[in-house]
Amino acid sequence: MSVGTDSKSLKGMLKGQSQLPISPLERINQLRSNAVNQVNALNLPTKHDEEWRFTDISPLTKISFQSAREASPLKDSDVEHFYLTEAVTRLVFIDGVYAPHLSTQIAEPFKKSGVVVSNLAAASSEDLAAIESHLGSHTELQDNIFAALNTSFLHEGALIIVPQNISVEAPIHLLFIATQKEVSSHPRCLLIAESNSRVTVIEDYVTLREETYITNAVTEFVLADSAHVNHVRIQRDSKEAFHIANCSVSLAQNSNYQSVSIAFGARISRYNLSVLLKGEGAECAADGLALISNRQLADTHACIDHIKPHCTSHQLHKCIIDDAAHAVFNGKIIVRPDAQLTNSTQSNRNLLLTSKARIDTKPQLEIFADDVKCAHGATIGQLDNEEIFYLKSRGLSEVTARDLLTYAFGAEVIERIPVASLKLRLEQVVHKQTQRD
Repeated sequence: MSVGTDSKSLKGMLKGQSQLPISPLERINQLRSNAVNQVNALNLPTKHDEEWRFTDISPLTKISFQSAREASPLKDSDVEHFYLTEAVTRLVFIDGVYAPHLSTQIAEPFKKSGVVVSNLAAASSEDLAAIESHLGSHTELQDNIFAALNTSFLHEGALIIVPQNISVEAPIHLLFIATQKEVSSHPRCLLIAESNSRVTVIEDYVTLREETYITNAVTEFVLADSAHVNHVRIQRDSKEAFHIANCSVSLAQNSNYQSVSIAFGARISRYNLSVLLKGEGAECAADGLALISNRQLADTHACIDHIKPHCTSHQLHKCIIDDAAHAVFNGKIIVRPDAQLTNSTQSNRNLLLTSKARIDTKPQLEIFADDVKCAHGATIGQLDNEEIFYLKSRGLSEVTARDLLTYAFGAEVIERIPVASLKLRLEQVVHKQTQRD
């Protein structure tokens, strides 16, 4: 296999691709083949590429990554501190490899109603039609070498199908655990929410070791008419790691997608969120928080595309940047000519805790319809001296006052997570990381 890039890291990551078993689903085999062709035709993006001009990923090319062949032999006791009380259904992947002994099955009442939560490689024949229709149909591979690389390794992954008129009350926990040094993993998630269904999904990336590795994820969410999906995405990888992710969401008529994305970890992280409001009356809320320090770089690119009329979208993205860390936010709202009566707001608020902290922000509106209500904006600043003075006048020390205000800035996004135990854990992380010595 020839590789059309000079990157040693990509050559290493592609080495194991030819050893993947042939899938009984021809769709997967075809997707892999097309994706390998795309990888061969593309180069890694550099700062000369407009979409990557603030994000230098050259450190990634200096390490030779290889895929894990089998999961590390972990026990429940090794990872149970990541489990969530409310999540009775859990799929666990270790270095990208499905771990059935750590996973739990969907509750029997929901299984009888046709709810599917399984490893993609073990999908039943009844699910093949849905997979054929949607897998790989919502994430664009052209000019996206990381999505192409993920798809070239398409084999195992998380598959969730919620049938028509079914509400899954307990959240479904997708837990991706990194354990090995200089390993690349390619997590894949496909969620199909049929008409008038409801589900909460937690996409959770964690590590057991502070090592260098790469997580390269692709997630596809498909919402039919009047479906309602809550999506909580937590990235708490090693601060020596690289995390690249693409999430594509398709919304049909009157469907509702609520998203909260939190980024704490990774030396360099990039999250691409693409939301298509393809049906009239669809609604979307995409909120995020990046809390970074030292020399971390956290890049969030979001595109919310209004295609049909009477749709609503709201986006709030916050960054807390300490030391010499660097955050990037590029948020684009597109309103197509037929998308009259669109209501859309976008806000990026950034808190710089030191003089060396840096943010590059670019909120964008592209409006091609004339009867819309749209607003966007960005703020960059430090803690308000008047607010600090007020808290000091109430008996708090300056350090405590600064800690409290920083914590409150981030907690606004955390509060929007609909899972109590996860919200509490993340609030504790924010409180700990925002404390000054």
